[in-house]
Order: sequence, then C-alpha cells, then structure tokens
Amino acid sequence: VSSGVRGESRKRGRRPVLYSFEREHGNWKVTDLDHLSPRSPWPALVSSKLRTRVQSTKPLFIHPLSYSHWAFPSLLPGRGRHSCSLSPFALALQIRVDGPTNGALEYEIVQVVDTGPILRDMVFSVDHEHLYIMSEKQLARVPVESCGQYKTCSTCLGSGDPHCGWCVLHNTCTRKEQCERSSEPRRFASEMKQCVRLTVHPNNISVSQYNVLLVLETYNVPELSAGVNCTFEDLSEMDGLVVGNQIQCISPAAKEVPQIIMENGDHHIVQLQLKSKETGMTFASTSFVFYNCSVHNSCLSCVESPYRCHWCKYRHVCTHDPRSCSFQEGRVKLPEDCPQLLQADKILVPVEVIKPITLKAKNLPQPQSGQRGYECILNIQGNEQRVPALRFNSSSVQCQNTSYSYEGMEINSLPVELTVVWNGNFNIDNPAQNKVHLYKCGAMRDSCGLCLKADPDFECGWCEGQNQCTLKHHCPIPENQWLELSGTKGKCTNPRITDIIPVTGPREGGTKVTIRGENLGLEFRDIASHVKVAGVECKPLVEGYIPAEQIVCEMGEAKPSQHAGFVEICVAECKPEFMARSSQLYYFMPKRGPVSGGTQVTITGTNLNAGSNVVVTFGRQPCLFYRCAHNLSLRLVLGAGSCEQRDVICEVQNATEMTCQAPALAMDPNHQSELTERPEEFGFILDNVQSLLMLNKTNFTYYPNPVFEAFNPSGILELKPGTPIILKGKNLIPPVTGGNAKLNYTVLIGEKPCVVTVSDVQLLCESPNLIGRHKVMVMGGLEFSPGMVYISPDSLLSLPAIVSITVAGGLLIIFIVAVLIAYKRKSRESDLTLKRLQMQMDNLESRVALECKEAFAELQTDIHELTSDLDGAGIPFLDYRTYTMRVLFPGIEDHPVLRDLERVEKGLKLFAQLINNKVFLLSFIRTLESQRSFSMRDRGNVASLIMTVLQSKLEYATDVLKQLLADLIDKNLESKNHPKLLLRRTESVAEKMLTNWFTFLLYKFLKECAGEPLFSLFCAIKQQMEKGPIDSITGEARYSLSEDKLIRQQIDYKTLVLSCVNPDNVNSPEIPVKILNCDTITQVKEKILDAIFKNVPCSHRPKAADMDLEWRQTSGARMILQDEDITTKIENDWKRLNTLAHYQVPDGSVVALVSKQVTAYNAVNNSTVSRTSASKYENMIRYTGSPDSLRSRTPMITPDLESGVKMWHLVKNHEHGDQKEGDRGSKMVSEIYLTRLLATKGTLQKFVDDLFETIFSTAHRGSALPLAIKYMFDFLDEQADKHNIHDPHVRHTWKSNCLPLRFWVNMIKNPQFVFDIHKNSITDACLSVVAQTFMDSCSTSEHRLGKDSPSNKLLYAKDIPSYKNWVERYYSDIGKMPAISDQDMNAYLAEQSRMHMNEFNTMSALSEIYSYVGKYSEEILGALDQDDQAGKQKLAYKLEQVITLMSIDS
Repeated sequence: VSSGVRGESRKRGRRPVLYSFEREHGNWKVTDLDHLSPRSPWPALVSSKLRTRVQSTKPLFIHPLSYSHWAFPSLLPGRGRHSCSLSPFALALQIRVDGPTNGALEYEIVQVVDTGPILRDMVFSVDHEHLYIMSEKQLARVPVESCGQYKTCSTCLGSGDPHCGWCVLHNTCTRKEQCERSSEPRRFASEMKQCVRLTVHPNNISVSQYNVLLVLETYNVPELSAGVNCTFEDLSEMDGLVVGNQIQCISPAAKEVPQIIMENGDHHIVQLQLKSKETGMTFASTSFVFYNCSVHNSCLSCVESPYRCHWCKYRHVCTHDPRSCSFQEGRVKLPEDCPQLLQADKILVPVEVIKPITLKAKNLPQPQSGQRGYECILNIQGNEQRVPALRFNSSSVQCQNTSYSYEGMEINSLPVELTVVWNGNFNIDNPAQNKVHLYKCGAMRDSCGLCLKADPDFECGWCEGQNQCTLKHHCPIPENQWLELSGTKGKCTNPRITDIIPVTGPREGGTKVTIRGENLGLEFRDIASHVKVAGVECKPLVEGYIPAEQIVCEMGEAKPSQHAGFVEICVAECKPEFMARSSQLYYFMPKRGPVSGGTQVTITGTNLNAGSNVVVTFGRQPCLFYRCAHNLSLRLVLGAGSCEQRDVICEVQNATEMTCQAPALAMDPNHQSELTERPEEFGFILDNVQSLLMLNKTNFTYYPNPVFEAFNPSGILELKPGTPIILKGKNLIPPVTGGNAKLNYTVLIGEKPCVVTVSDVQLLCESPNLIGRHKVMVMGGLEFSPGMVYISPDSLLSLPAIVSITVAGGLLIIFIVAVLIAYKRKSRESDLTLKRLQMQMDNLESRVALECKEAFAELQTDIHELTSDLDGAGIPFLDYRTYTMRVLFPGIEDHPVLRDLERVEKGLKLFAQLINNKVFLLSFIRTLESQRSFSMRDRGNVASLIMTVLQSKLEYATDVLKQLLADLIDKNLESKNHPKLLLRRTESVAEKMLTNWFTFLLYKFLKECAGEPLFSLFCAIKQQMEKGPIDSITGEARYSLSEDKLIRQQIDYKTLVLSCVNPDNVNSPEIPVKILNCDTITQVKEKILDAIFKNVPCSHRPKAADMDLEWRQTSGARMILQDEDITTKIENDWKRLNTLAHYQVPDGSVVALVSKQVTAYNAVNNSTVSRTSASKYENMIRYTGSPDSLRSRTPMITPDLESGVKMWHLVKNHEHGDQKEGDRGSKMVSEIYLTRLLATKGTLQKFVDDLFETIFSTAHRGSALPLAIKYMFDFLDEQADKHNIHDPHVRHTWKSNCLPLRFWVNMIKNPQFVFDIHKNSITDACLSVVAQTFMDSCSTSEHRLGKDSPSNKLLYAKDIPSYKNWVERYYSDIGKMPAISDQDMNAYLAEQSRMHMNEFNTMSALSEIYSYVGKYSEEILGALDQDDQAGKQKLAYKLEQVITLMSIDS
C-alpha cells in the first residue's frame, strides 16, 4: 500500500508508507508495516461492505496484490481519491478508502478471470486506463473505471466510484478530463446535490388547451447561450426561451396533443425534455400531464378528479374551463354540491304491485325550458324499464306508480340496478349504489313455513284459501285465512315429512337422524321436545335445525321390543293440525346376532357396485350377500333374501310367547283349491335361525275360501222396501269336523250394515230402511261385491218428495208477495223522484235564465266601466336594455353581457375582428349548426349573443342575416320540404337572429304605437278577471277566455268597498278599493297594492308577501288577517284558505297594509306565519308544459307533505270527488257556464280589435310603418321570385312566419317583455287565447269548425274571417309601398346602432361566444381550411392566434 498522490512520492523523494490489509471474520484489519503493529488511532477491524473511518491526513491508494496479509506498493491514478482492488480468487474487490464519511466503501465487484485465484503480479497500462491481472491460466485487462454503465446522474454519483462524474450537457457519466469544458461552472457534477433538477408550471393542462405558455425552473444548469429546445417525447419540439434560470416553452398545438380516450383514464403522462442545441443531447426531463375532463360522465368522478375539472350541472358535461358552462348552468366544483342520491334503506318492491319509489337526494337540478323531466331506469334481467319520475324538490325524487316483474320462480329476491336520469340521459350520481330489490312472495316458498320465515320486510304471508305465499291484499279473505309471522295466527298447520336420512340405525342410539319436510316450525323451541323416531325419543339439535325445512335429532336407546316405526313430530303443540307422520319406516339394525348365523346386516356406502367378484367375510367366515341400488348408492345385504322390505307379521309378547298372523298359501287366484289342505312344512324366521325354518309336525289346516255369486249379468238387483236380500255362494261355512265353526260375515248396503243369517250356500240379509240404488259389500276376511241393489219406493211420491214440493210452493208464494210489495214501494219512490227531478229542472231552468240574464247585463255594462277605469293609467314601458334582454335571454336576470369583464384579453380583441369578418362569421355559424351536439338551446343562445355583439353594427348584422336567410331558403327548397314550413319554428341560428333583429328595430314602434293597445288589453283582461272570483289555488276564474280556466260552479260572492289607509301618508284620505268577500287575504293585499300604486311600475312596488293586512275595527281593535291561521277550517283532509267572508269583514271596513309581523295572536306558530305568504300557494300550482305553451296550464293540487291536508279556496280539484251526494241537486250542467266565455269575450272585444288593427295597419294613428318590416318583406318577395315561387299562399305564409308569428305572438303572450308588470296565471291563459286567435288570423288555411272544436276557436270563429281580411290588406299595402333603397336602410340601421351603442358589454358577449370556439375549435379550423375565401384571408391562422392568446391569458 502506498500513500500520496500519484507521482508525488517520486517527485519529492519520499518513501511510500506501507500498510497491510488482513481479512478477519469478514472484516478488514489495517496495519502500518513501518511499525509492524496496528496504529492506535485506527479502528482495528473494518467491514468490507460498510463505510469505515480511516484517520489519516495523507491521501491513500490501496492496491492489495493478493489475498495474503502482506501487500506491495503500487500506484493507481485517481484524481486525489483513494481506491484499491482486493482480489481473492477470480473476483476483484474495489474499495474506496476516503468515502463520504472519511471511511472505507466497497463500491464495485468485478469479474476478472474465469477460474482460479489472481496472482499478486499486476501492472498498469501506459496510459493508466487499464490494469493487467493474471491468474495461472489467464491474463485479463481490466479498466480502472467503467463510468459509462451509469445512465443517470443519480446512479452515476451514487455509485461511489471516485473516478466518475456527470457531464451535464452531454448527459453522460464519465471522467472529468473526458467531459468538454468541464472546468466551467455547473458543466460537470461530482456530487449528488449538483445534479440537474427541473420543475414546470403548470405541470398539467387539458387536452383542449393548446399553445399554453409553460415556465420551467432549472437548477444546476450551466450557461445555455447556444439555446435549448423543449421536447414533448415524440409529440412536438419547439424552441425554448431562456430567461435567467427559467425556460419558457409553448405546449403542443391542437394536432399534436394526444387523444386521451376513456380506456386510458382521464390523463396521459409524457416526458417534457430539455435538449441542448450545443450538444444535441437531452440533459433534463420531468413528467408532464395532459388530462381530459370530458371523459367523465358523472359529476362526482368529474369534481373528484385530481385535475382542474368542473361539472356543468345543466349541460351534464365535465370541462376544464368553467366559462364553457354558460351562465344558466350551475358550475360544480365540490363533491358535496353534485346532484346525487343519498343512502337509502333497503328498497323493497313486490312484483306486479303498483307502487312508487321515493328516493332522498340532494342538489337535484330543475330542468330548464326545453329539457325533459326525470325518469327512473331499472335494468331487470337485461331489459331496461323507464318509469316517469317526479322531482318534489332538490332533495327528493319519486319514481311514479308502476309495477315491475321478472322471469322465473327460482329467484325470490332480485336486486336491480336503479338509475335516475333527467333530460333523457343525464344520470344522477348514485354513490351509495342504491338498488331496488324486486321480490316474489311465492317464489321458492311453496309451503307455509318457508313463507313465514321470509324477510319480515317483505310483508309476505300464507293465504290458506289459495295455499300460496302472497301479499295480504292478494288473499281473498285475509281476516280468516291469512297467516303472518307477527300476527296472532303465526303458526303453520299441516306439517309434512318428506325424507328421513338414514332410515336405519342401532338400538343403542346416538344416530343423528335428519328429517326434512315442510312447516317444521319457525323456531327451535317449536320442535325441541316433540320428535319421536320409531317410538323412541329423538333429541333435536340446535346446530342442525333449519326453520321450517329440517330437523336433526340424536336417537335415544330403543327397547328390545322396538323393531321399526314411523317418524312423528309435533310443532309447538300436539294437536292434529300440528302433527306429522312420515311415510317411511325407520328400522333398528342389529349390532349382534346368534352364533348359528342368519342375521341380516346392511352395509351402506358408495361405489359398492365396483368389481365383478366380491367377497364379504365376517372375521374369516364368508357370508351370502346381494346388492340393492338405492338413490345412486349401493346397499349390500348379508344372508338370503331380497331387497324388498317385508312387513313385520309377528309381535313378541314376552320371552316365551309371540302372536303371528297365518301367511297366505301361494296359489293361482283363478284356480283356488276346493279341498282342505294341510301344509307339509311350517316355520318361523327368527333372525334366520335355520332350525326353525321348517317344522314338519303341525295340525294347522287351510280351508277353501268362501265364494259368492253375482246378482245377475247386469249386476243390479231390484227390490221392494222390506224385502230380504239373498246372496248365493259356496264354502260359506268351513267343513270342520266335530264343531260349529262359523265365519264372521258383515254385509253393507251402501254404508249401512244389515242382519245376516248364514247357511252353507247362501247369506240372508234383512235390508235396512233405504230406498234408491246402493252398493252391496260382503266382508269376512275377504271382500266381495255381488253388485248393486235398487230399492224402489211403494208410492209415486215419497215423503221427502212431498215435503220438498210443499216447501217450494210456500217459498214461491212468499216470493210473489215480496215482489208485489217491492214493486209498490218502488213505484211510490219513482213518483217522488220524478217530482223532485221536475222541481230541480224547474230550479235549474230559472237559474240558467238568471245566469244568461246576468251575462247579458255584464256584457252591456262592463265595457263602459273598463274603458273609464283604464283612462289616465300610465304605461310602464321597460327601458330598451331590459326589453331586449327579456326577449333575447328570457328568464335570466343578471346576464354576463350586462357586466364588465375583469380584464379584456388581447385574444378577445382579435376575436372581435374575426366576428366582424363576414366570411368567418358565416363559416362559424354554419360549422356550429352542422354539429350534432349543438342543441336548439345553443342555437338560440348563439344567435342572441351574435346580435348583442353586432348591436353597434346593425348594417353588418343585417347583411349577415340576409345571407343566412337566403341559405335557409335554399336548404328548405333543396330538401323538398313544403315551402310553407319555412320560418315556422326556431330551428336555426338565422331564425332566432331574425326574431332578435325585429326586437331591436321595432322597439320604437312598440313604444309609440302598438304598446298602448297591448297594455290596454292586458289591463282590461286583468280587471275583468278580478271583477269575479278567482281561485288562488287552481287559477280558475268566473270570467275567462279559456275554458280550462273557467269556474264551472255557482260561486256566491259580494262586492265590498274597503277603505285602505295610505301606507305612505297615514294622514291622507283613505283610498277606496273594490274587493270581493270571497277573496283570499293575499288577493285582497294585491288588489290594495294595485289601487294604491296604480301608476307605479310593478318592480317598484312592495310585495304582498312582505305586508300584513290589518283590519281596524270600529271598536278600536286591530286584527291581522292571514290566509292560514288557527281559525282555518278543515273538513275531511281539506283545508280552506281564509277569505274576508271567513273573517266576516263588513262593507266599508277600514284596513291597512303594515309591514310583515313576526307573530300574531291568531297564528299557529312562527313557521306557520312564514309559510302563509302568497308564494306558498303559487308554488302549489305546478304547471305542465313550457311557460310559453299556447295551451292554458292545468294546475295540480299537492297535499301538504307534513300533514297530508289538501288546500282549497273556491273549488276543489276535479280529481277529488269529495262532494256529498246531496250536493248534486245544487249544481247545474257545467257547460251552462260556457256562456261566461262569450260574455268575457264581448267585454274585451274592443281591446282585441284595437290591438289587431294597430298591428295590421301600415299607417295607424299617424305612425308610419317601420322600415324594417317593409325591407324584410321585400327581401322575402325577392327570394320567392328568385326561386320561381308565385303561389300567393306561400308568400303570405313566409311573411306571417317572419313577423306576426315570430314577433307579435311573443309580445301578446308575454307583455311583461315590454312593460314592468306582473302577469298571473288566469291573465296568461286569456292572453294565450288571444295569441291563438292572432295566429289563426294570419293563416291561409281554412279551419272547419263544429260542435266538437276547441272553445277558443269557436269563441272567435265569426271574427277570424274579418281579421284575415285585415292581414291580407296589410300585406298588400306593404307590397304597394315604394321599395326602400339600401342607402336609406343603412342610414336607418346606423341611426339605430348609434342610439343604443353602449347598451351591452360587447367583450362579455364575445367571451360567451368564444366558449363555443373552445368547444368546436377543431371543426371550425377544419371548415376555415376548406374555405377558399377564408384561406386567402388566412382566417384559420388568425383563429389559432386567438386560441393561443386566450390560452396564455387564461
């Protein structure tokens, strides 16, 4: 061993210091050879595999040349580090002495030679790169180091090899002198902490994000002046921008992003690598994730993803960009906000039983306009069954009443997957995996016991009448024949034993006998002490008991006299109906037998039929045997005999006596012997004792059997009553010598015996007192029937016949008398009923006459009252912004286009330029419409957003609209659809844009001209409806244009005039208000608010729900009136809302509206008070159909979920027939009240005419026709000419679909779009009738009306022809007007744009439109690439720039 750096000792003349290394017990001992003793500061022993401290101030190179304890000096190049090679046998052990902790470290073992020890002679190569090593038969050249084997910086520097370091930019492990420019900072790493580290932010992006800026933080990286490339494996490579220790890269473009599919999960990991341009080598890498939110099809899997995924509740999609969830939808980020079903108890549903399924949930979305409701889907044995479901609220949904079934009776309970969906296929998450368990009571429960041991939750029971397991309501007489476990009759009768295993056993007992059967008790105590096997007590075992099916018992010891017997059990009590006896016998098999042999022994087992030569021995004694197959096993029986069981015919009385029955002689029954016979041999089988089998000396005698003759060939003997019956035969008396031996004969006539006299050849039988035909049976050891006997009566009529005739005659007389009495009484009742009906008819006629008279009077007086009441009322027009928002985006109050963006991205400004490019905009719209996932709702939304953006450029918007309409007309005609269908529905962006275009341009016409008659019609309808009773629950009214909303009963009411204190000024005069005494308190408050705030817009008025009605009585007392309080009347689960008549408020009373009180003396409790607002009852009215449905809406009364009480006001819902039978006489035929429709129509006729006349006039009241109407109608005529369409009906239909049906019908049905008003349900129903009339007026088709036609069409049947004339004249007048030049139209459009320049936030609207670009970017870019004009303008490139900038900014 030498100390000192290589060459140092030679230069300075120093003598090398010598050490020795010695292996002791697996450790190395270091010795200083200069002193030949261990150096005290050094540890004596060091491990060859662990780092060890070597305390020395000198560099140390160690080269053991052999495995002896002596070492010779040698030098090893090592850059100041110290290593050695210890080479016992064929391995060279490399040790680094100055390890990381100044100790020894074994870092590599190298295979040097094949076999044998290494010789101590070694030498370096000239360049000191290799070491030559020899064995006795081999010379090897070993490299001093092998750094190239390490492929990463961590493995290179972690190896401990003192020669190796990491060349950073070359990405290789090498010696320092072999690494270029290794002396420069951070180019060569020699310590682990100097390895390159890399982080990236963000470290994951969505697959739908392209060209995203990524910032990479680098550590221990040298200067990168030559540049660097960023590489995403084999996806893409781009230049990186070096900024300090940061490198900026751009994520791959759209075409390069990996397509993440469901099979790969929701993410894909790639290696983001940095490649030096100087060396062309990758010197650093890190993992980068592309994730795909869209693969998640449920809310929980979406939001629980580790990535930035958001759930769009109403679109049912998962997205990385919450902005793609448009404003209407809920944006869900947390699992607790997801729509989901909660854990439910076991849901049990019997098959073929109609039953709802109610499920608890949370965050259930309310389907929006155009979306379908809820459904439950059950997958039953591969068949999908969809059931309509009702969403009660956000936390409850119910699958409606439906029955379910499944095939087969081998399954008694079938778990079924339950899925709740809405809008067709939008699944509600079911994290608890709730299932519906369908069950059949009768499946696999054929006995009462199996039925009653079923799950108690099934509610199954045993129906004794039908002998089947079923539900209680399926049992015909459940009171007497129904057995259930929890009932008083909870025990099954008629137990039955079907099988016994085994059927043999020893007398000593201990055999475990298994008894299987039916109805064997439901609890162990039922059979614990009531089991006997062959007369021996058998103790039941708890562990073997299966309720109702199986008993396992342990046999007791049998008496010697007990040989075989049946199994007998009692269930609970030993009554006949609870007892059972087996049909099988249980035998006691012997364990011992006589020395003389002959004992039968049964050996039972399996596969005993194997072999052809079988020998059975007892000890060394062979025995005879035969085989019997029983139940697929083999029984082997010893001794002579057969497999058939023999009856026991002898009974042992005691040790010396037994009683036996004589066996029959074996003879042909057809040739019986007539002679007396004595058997030559007679014997007994006593355990097969051979000495008793044959006894020759016996006096036993057999006599011939008696024989009887038949009566005659017919077999029937006719006799008179009292005549004896003679039976002939022979051998009737045995020929016994020396005695009177007689047999005991019994003769039965039918079932009655007769007295018998016996002789040798005949029997004389005295017939009993019988008549008719009876069978004769002779019994006396043998049984024989000689035939039938017919005993005829003496007279024609027997006594029973006479009695029967007498009784029948008496009953006939009684019946005739009863019929006469009933007829008389019925005639009298008929006369009374006829008189009562006549009186009711007279009363009905008078009431009908009164009703018609009242209707006529109302028709004449109400018109004047309405006209005078409406004078002076201000028209609360909405401002332009609110008006357009309600039409463009109905139902959305705070739309993003009304709000400013937090910051405007540069990409959004470039996108605005693209939207203003006609080629791009047309391509954008066409591409969107070609996508299957682009829904009708999306089309309307995009059309409204585009018109919002182009509000300030209406000339451009009009140009685009004309092009889209022209394309739509071409498409319509090419598809060979009927031309009249054009513009009929809103199925394209162009049609919705047309509606919005008219919305923008007709606002001035509405405000200056058409708004007044429309508002007057609304007010007239509202006031006319409120003049009569209106049911606050059902929405039905006395006065209505809609048949569905008409009260078809006589409601007694009275008009009151109340004096209301002005809440704004209590000192001002009281305001008189007309009220009906049948109005609810909420209706009274609303009428008072209408009177006080007559000229105040609805949005500026106080809400009725926020006010209390206070009745100030003349006594000075004040009382708060409410719709519902402790005085509310409840009858038969019907609770009636309080009215003024309920409180007995008189005419002229003083009332006041005060702020809502927290408590009141007549309130039930605080929660009741809070619930008695108008909104409660409005919420109880649930409409079917969309809000814009032309049909009047039918409300449904839903009971109070807490108490089950149903609310009502004036009329109870038609589905509840709770009226008493006596009330029928006070009703009239409901159709009589249809005359009120006519009266209401006549009252409102003037207002309807004014509105229609205004709309269908080219110059009404000095107001000119809007230019937009003339311009669009001329455009449609040009298109018709272009396509050679000259049919006037087609042109008329196009114009009607374009303007009246697309714009005016919407305004008539929804006046709240134009005015600041509140529209209730009855007003809405009446406006729908007017709108339907308006649509019929614009139609060119003729509608033939009859008595079965809808009432709304019959109501205006006479007016529609004149209205149609108005429409035709209107279209004709417009056609005759001079055409509008493009210059004039553009000037008009520019003026309109200037007037409403800043109404909307264009950038917010663009941001909403851009969400569709993000969703369909590939399709849009593809369409732009295929368009020649777009290619010339490089629109695809510009859009990619927009996408890139938007991604960076976001």
